Amino acid sequence: MNNRRMLLSLGGLVVLMVGVAYASVPLYNLFCKVTGFGGTTQVSANPVAAPAGKERLITVTFDGNVSPELPWDFKPEQRSVTVKVGQPLLVKYHAVNKGDKTVVGTATYNVQPDKAGAYFYKTQCFCFDRQVLKAGEATDFAVQFYVDASILNDPQMDDVQNITLSYTFFRAKDQTKAQSVTQASSNP
Repeated sequence: MNNRRMLLSLGGLVVLMVGVAYASVPLYNLFCKVTGFGGTTQVSANPVAAPAGKERLITVTFDGNVSPELPWDFKPEQRSVTVKVGQPLLVKYHAVNKGDKTVVGTATYNVQPDKAGAYFYKTQCFCFDRQVLKAGEATDFAVQFYVDASILNDPQMDDVQNITLSYTFFRAKDQTKAQSVTQASSNP
């Protein structure tokens, strides 16, 4: 009886550990989105302007990187902008597939300093979707963002004068979208 109870307890522990491991990534992502931890930006569609007399300018610097397994060039069209807190702004990144095949890419992003992530909101972003570029194709990707006015009420953010928005493109694991684009191009 004791062996059976021990076996059931160990089996239950294994199931619990697998469940926790399976749930840890979505829970961590949720935690980062809610808190801005690790430079994770927020997502919103409703910017709020800074109250009159409390205006503040912040310089946002843009960075673009590409993983070595993705044959793309990817960079911001402008290096930086100075924006009023609460003011939405649209900027673009330029990408070129320098390879000889259609490829699907996916972007990750973050902001620096990490503590600014809780106040940096994206309302439109190419990073929400997988991107497909045919061989030799070039395109522009847009991102619209604003720095939330609540940053003005956080004394720990008084020293933040510059926020860097950084993207890195990776080759997507699922390339079926690339195959369907290639097949559609060859079948007029």
